[in-house]
Amino acid sequence: MQIGMVGLGRMGANMVRRLMRGGHTAVVFDLSADRVRELEREGAVPAVAIEDLIRAMARPRTVWLMVPAGAPTEQMVSKVAALLSPGDVIIDGGNSHFKDDVRRASALRAKQIQYVDVGTSGGLWGLDRGDSLMIGGPRDVVDRLDPIFKTLAPGDDGTAPTPGRAAGGTAPQGYLYCGPAGAGHFVKMVHNGIEYGLMQAYAEGFDILRHAGREHLPEGQRYDLNLPDIAEVWRHGSVVGSWLLDLTATALAEDPQLAQFSGFVQDSGEGRWTIEAAMDEAVPVEVLSSALFARFRSRQDHTFAEKVLSAMRYKFGGHVERPAGG
Repeated sequence: MQIGMVGLGRMGANMVRRLMRGGHTAVVFDLSADRVRELEREGAVPAVAIEDLIRAMARPRTVWLMVPAGAPTEQMVSKVAALLSPGDVIIDGGNSHFKDDVRRASALRAKQIQYVDVGTSGGLWGLDRGDSLMIGGPRDVVDRLDPIFKTLAPGDDGTAPTPGRAAGGTAPQGYLYCGPAGAGHFVKMVHNGIEYGLMQAYAEGFDILRHAGREHLPEGQRYDLNLPDIAEVWRHGSVVGSWLLDLTATALAEDPQLAQFSGFVQDSGEGRWTIEAAMDEAVPVEVLSSALFARFRSRQDHTFAEKVLSAMRYKFGGHVERPAGG
């Protein structure tokens, strides 16, 4: 299939590469001409403007947006929609708020342009590992675009089947139709809220381990622990093993003190939205809210736990926090 990709940043460029490896064709645009030229050398069709991207595509067109959430996405949806024809599709693969998806889908439906929201998880590693995709929008449109989603998803990655689960469906392949407009980003929003909690738990645990040798502790209860080795042993057979732990182990192996990280930790929005959704639903989320508030505190007072959080964010997503001393 043919797809137009707008936004060739950390994730967008690798998604184009994975699609081309899978036999699809791509027309690409980015504000950086260098990024466009790089993918042109790898076989993509370059576009110097959005208008050129639209003209280069056969109808019905599918344009995938991988641009920052908020105003940039809002502006790009409007710009692309003004150039499309009835039956064309816009896919928002960023981290938009699900309520924005519902509004956009309704507005575009009046123009007979289809809108699909795709929560995308994979970070910098999507090219080789594939991306976990959570999809919302019209079911018939999503079904028609299945070859795109199937190529981007991990597929058979060697994960053992879940005991007791009936065979079939796309979820074991790493992509899932979640429901109508906004459902994909709603699921991804909660996914990221959970991510905050998991990361915070690891961060606090390693902070306890790091300070196990403090002088005020009883002499026989002080321990000089090797954090890289502890992270590594937990990777093998432990119930707390995960990809986040893998990334933490890598960061600690490279620098046990995590000196390059200041402990200043950003939040990208989804954690806040998850808490708001929980409030709307009257669902208690003590762990997730605490994890979000810990990030707020990190911008005033840093601990080793925040360095661990920064290290994980850098490893999976290339997120660069404020440098130490900055």
